Amino acid sequence: MKNNKFKVVLAGTMVLSLLAGCSTESKTQSNEGSSTPSGGKAKEPVTIRFLTHGMDSNYNWKDTIPAFEKKFPDIKIDLVQLSDKGDTAEANKKLDLAASSGETMDVLMLTDPASFAKRVALGIAAPMDDFIAKEGFKVSEEYKVDTLLNGKYYALPTKLTPWYVVLNKDHLDQAGLKVPTDWTWDEFRDYAKKLTKGEGPTKRYGAFFHGPTDGGFMEFMKLELGNQSDNMEFLRADGTSNLDSPLFKKTLELYLKMEKEDKSLTPYDERISQKLHYRPAFFNQTTSMVLMGSWFTSELGGTDQFPLNFNVAVAPYPKNAPGDPSGYAPYITDYMAIAASSKHKEEAYKFIRWYTTEGQIVQGKQIPSWSKVKPEEMGKIVEVILSKTKNPEKVDKASITNVMTGYKSGKSIPPVTYQAEINKAINEEFELLIFGKQDIDTMIKKSKDRVQKLIDTNKK
Repeated sequence: MKNNKFKVVLAGTMVLSLLAGCSTESKTQSNEGSSTPSGGKAKEPVTIRFLTHGMDSNYNWKDTIPAFEKKFPDIKIDLVQLSDKGDTAEANKKLDLAASSGETMDVLMLTDPASFAKRVALGIAAPMDDFIAKEGFKVSEEYKVDTLLNGKYYALPTKLTPWYVVLNKDHLDQAGLKVPTDWTWDEFRDYAKKLTKGEGPTKRYGAFFHGPTDGGFMEFMKLELGNQSDNMEFLRADGTSNLDSPLFKKTLELYLKMEKEDKSLTPYDERISQKLHYRPAFFNQTTSMVLMGSWFTSELGGTDQFPLNFNVAVAPYPKNAPGDPSGYAPYITDYMAIAASSKHKEEAYKFIRWYTTEGQIVQGKQIPSWSKVKPEEMGKIVEVILSKTKNPEKVDKASITNVMTGYKSGKSIPPVTYQAEINKAINEEFELLIFGKQDIDTMIKKSKDRVQKLIDTNKK
């Protein structure tokens, strides 16, 4: 992506001009020790502290941060990786501890709507509306994810990771199944049954759902809500509960049928007790299909930790009925926020704007949320992402490109500040359901009651 596609207009302190008569080459060198026309020294670069859960293997910091510092030599980035294994729960705890202890923070990366909303409610993130207004763009037009929260912008989005289905293509070939390009949840269930093989410890399951408790992914409680243009969340845009949607009940029914009747879904109790994870489940071939966010693209060709020994393809997020529009899917992004305690908010904002636009192209690990990425450029981005894996030749690149170019973004519903409490309540009721301690109707009623109580409490 060429740099002239992106301009940042900021009123801020810039590096003073070097002495008149200096060569063009010398102007690109470090300002340290150089003199201003008045005889003083040029201002030292500002260092901003950036706190993130992201590991270099998934975020390519070793290339991305130097690229920013080269373009903006007046700003240096102090990268603070809050988890050495990319664990978002661990990172959030360390972030909260850093905030409460008064550590220096300038830029924060948050990984999901609930975490983002919670830190805004705690006052850890600062609004950036003034910077956005001065630059003169609309977030809803500039990005495919609208991060508006409580009428303000506390963050800008980075990657665009709609959910898709990752397939072991060798298993599909053995079962005589084609890579789906447009399918329903009923067809997904049928594929899972046909792909399930064996019994006991060596059994191969047709599908693996990573969540909710074992990874915090509540998307698995919203499966059939996901392929919609609107009302994809537990709450509607007006703040009322969406748990009376028949699609919420259908999701629970699908979950139970696959796990209890078909026995084609890796059992929930096994995933919890054995702390099973979707990466080893897929790469070790103990499952044939994984429903996951498309951040997984950067690993599909295999990594040092998880080598790829089979062929892989990708299918779109299933829809509810044959006549429904295809392409809609839940998505996840990272939220880049300015720390409320930052003494360098202008510089922090400059880094955030660059990173959420050009920086996503430089990173070469994820599909950007930036709207200026054209559909015809998507294939090249996918190719670059896969080229950094061990065996990109084993991945059906065209299937990924087709899914990503066909993706449609539903209407974004900003998370409420108590989203984590809603998730916790629903998850607790789900566990009683999956362990046979209550039926679906009881679970839905109790979930609705608990969520409504949270809504009412937070209105006061």
